[in-house]
Amino acid sequence: MSDVSRLDAQMAFLTEACRLKSVIRANTLCDGSRYENSAEHSWHLALYALILGEHAPDGVDPARVIRMLILHDLVEIDAGDTPIYAQADRAAVAAAEQAAADRIFGLLPADQAADLRALWDEFETAQSPDARFAKALDRFQPPNQNLASDGISWRDHNATLDKVETRVGTPITRGAPALWDWIAPKIRDWFARNG
Repeated sequence: MSDVSRLDAQMAFLTEACRLKSVIRANTLCDGSRYENSAEHSWHLALYALILGEHAPDGVDPARVIRMLILHDLVEIDAGDTPIYAQADRAAVAAAEQAAADRIFGLLPADQAADLRALWDEFETAQSPDARFAKALDRFQPPNQNLASDGISWRDHNATLDKVETRVGTPITRGAPALWDWIAPKIRDWFARNG
């Protein structure tokens, strides 16, 4: 591939990635003023990894986690955002996301496509320490925003304490137990007051 063709492919990918800014999520900003978009979410998670990396289990590489988090929701350009508390056909969502990953990462030159797709796949399977920590952060950010906004998204989706503990507590405990130990009492207190 010539340098010009390579740059054309890279710019096509970057232009397509801009569409992530139009995908609206179920969570509001911390101040509750509006719903965040998926690009804002990805940026915020990268910042979480930068700031909270010291709380990761041994062996986690925060720089790799940041790379994963910047990429992890690009598939929502095609597949949309499925709220964590929504009733959804998870197999159908996963199939739509796989097809989106094929298309979106396929815009890149082959070497970059393979590298970034492998990183996305690693995040999805959450088998490595880096991916488990990235998944934990992806589940840790929304309840923090719910606590800051007095539970707007929890109220919107009729979330229960049991559902929150299952949907966010399990992955956080698996990838960043110190973060779950910190937030769990805050979540339980909110639901005790508002449930």
